[in-house]
Amino acid sequence: MTQAKQPAPLARPVGSDRASGGPEHVIFVLLDQFSLINLASAIDTMRIANRMSGQQLYTWTLAGEGGESATCSAGTTFVLNSDLPETDRDDMLLLIGGVDVSKATSKRLISWLRRESRRGATIGGLCTGSWALAAAGLLDGKRATIHWENHDSFAEEFPDVNLTKSVFTVDGKRITTAGGTASVDLMLHLIARDHGEDLAALVADQLIYSSIRTDQDTQRLSIPTRIGVRHPRLSQVIREMEQNIEEPISPSVLAADVGMSTRQLERLFRRYLNRSPKRYYMELRLGKARNLLMQTDMTIINVALACGFTSPSHFSKCYRAQYGTTPYRERGAKAGQPV
Repeated sequence: MTQAKQPAPLARPVGSDRASGGPEHVIFVLLDQFSLINLASAIDTMRIANRMSGQQLYTWTLAGEGGESATCSAGTTFVLNSDLPETDRDDMLLLIGGVDVSKATSKRLISWLRRESRRGATIGGLCTGSWALAAAGLLDGKRATIHWENHDSFAEEFPDVNLTKSVFTVDGKRITTAGGTASVDLMLHLIARDHGEDLAALVADQLIYSSIRTDQDTQRLSIPTRIGVRHPRLSQVIREMEQNIEEPISPSVLAADVGMSTRQLERLFRRYLNRSPKRYYMELRLGKARNLLMQTDMTIINVALACGFTSPSHFSKCYRAQYGTTPYRERGAKAGQPV
């Protein structure tokens, strides 16, 4: 395993107070198997802001359960500055998650988050760190986002969260990002908000970041870009399919909604996607089912119902045809149990 030695952290100066012009202190809480790009993107954006402004606008430390080390999903281990700390009211806590975030979200972490929330800290989740915030109840009634791959399972698990598909969200003292380079967009947004757009633009230039996204931008590519086809009616039908997984719409209704016959819709799908509308729709539903099986503890029957299957046997048959295994074996393999 590769081990990365962390340079001496930028610590908050003794007696500093951000309300009186001191630096903002960010505590990065690294969950097991966290996503490295989120940490690097956030820290380097703040570092460049300090350099370009000629001031220490931001300081940061790394924390995590146990206070010794944390390993990212790429296998690199980072030395931590502290265990889960007590924070000052002006501190910002940013949890960074990665793969298998539900396993990395312990009861101790949840209790700590709730305590720090009562102390008034600004708390955010980068990438799947949003999951831990939601598990602690800190996102109930709030706008939030998470990586698109976890979107379906998150929506099923936390219905009280106003989940969006934005690159990042800022709702009061709750911050979430979709992961990846969205950490750069978030930090540039915070720099512009707190220190002016000119500084944010300078930092973006240093990062060779030519297009700064806002909280109005969505994290996934548009349907035409994603499928490589720019046909407006085909895109509209696929959008309808993606938005109606639990209660699938018949091809005849989908065709009528875009002003064509079922046969015309069949030809359109065959021409551009080399499959029937029914087959494409089934693949969407099974893709969501697989995400739910791998990322939640929902029962098999509830996964089936959430993906438009009323018969468990039919669900199992379709799943096996698509993935070469049954939902039960998929779940068992994920848990490392004999099947």
